[in-house]
Amino acid sequence: MKNLIGKKAFIAGVADDKGFGWAIAKALAEAGCEIIIGTWVPVVKIFKGALANGKLDTQLKDGSHLSIAAIYPMDGSFDSMEDVPASILENKRYKDVASFTISDVANLVEKDFGKIDFLVHSFANAPEVKKPLLETSRQGYLDAVSASSYSFVSMVRHFSPHMNKGGSILNLSYVAAQQIVPGYGGGMSSAKAALESDTKTLAFEAGRKYGLRVNAISAGPIESRAAKAIGFIEKMTAFAQDKSPMQNKLTACQVGKTARFLLSDDASAITASTIYVDNGLHAMGPSPEEEQADSLPASSESLLHPTPLA
Repeated sequence: MKNLIGKKAFIAGVADDKGFGWAIAKALAEAGCEIIIGTWVPVVKIFKGALANGKLDTQLKDGSHLSIAAIYPMDGSFDSMEDVPASILENKRYKDVASFTISDVANLVEKDFGKIDFLVHSFANAPEVKKPLLETSRQGYLDAVSASSYSFVSMVRHFSPHMNKGGSILNLSYVAAQQIVPGYGGGMSSAKAALESDTKTLAFEAGRKYGLRVNAISAGPIESRAAKAIGFIEKMTAFAQDKSPMQNKLTACQVGKTARFLLSDDASAITASTIYVDNGLHAMGPSPEEEQADSLPASSESLLHPTPLA
């Protein structure tokens, strides 16, 4: 049903066609929404090349193909160009990009497209994600929170003035914000907890000031490119499928459809909420017949949410 014709969405953090950001883009496009994307600077050329060469899955349900109105280089770790250190500006992957910070991209999007209706935050990065929290350095922790949660605060701050009243904002969280997930390290669990807390506060502030709704989706694990880089995502998805009430394998498409609902007017009374899309796994506790936890490898006991920039 084309109920989003005339609407415009900016989705930040899309780097390939395997993650949640891409699935959300397709779901919105199927409803007639215009899609604008922000891609992490170091991979933007690769992403554009893959798209131009037909290497990404762009097919929509009606047989048409996803059309992306624009792709902006974007780094969620910086609010303005004045914040970018010289070492980054001189990096070969950044030096030819004139502007890529959150405020710059927000201004460019309005200049090129006018006001938008939907904003999706799919940024996450933790340089020390493979380290337990006990072994995470202060800088590694702060980098994780900066890139994965404060980037959302900054996006809401800088994009909200460029959004239509009645619009909607969404981020992607993970159950580690609420529960212990061994293996999800480097400060990422802390960043997701901050993200969910900020979702509530920003829903109040952006709701009162701009008439915008703000929600989060806490999604289960999928075998995305970024998640595979961490090393044991296949075990996580198998565990999730086996232990969830539905015992189904989660797909990015399911998250995309939920995002489309939450962003649309069909969810006009839903804000300040975290919606779980994980086949119910978040509600499960240990059952009496399960093996003792210490007899299982740590990676078998935990779930992993893909971190697109990790």
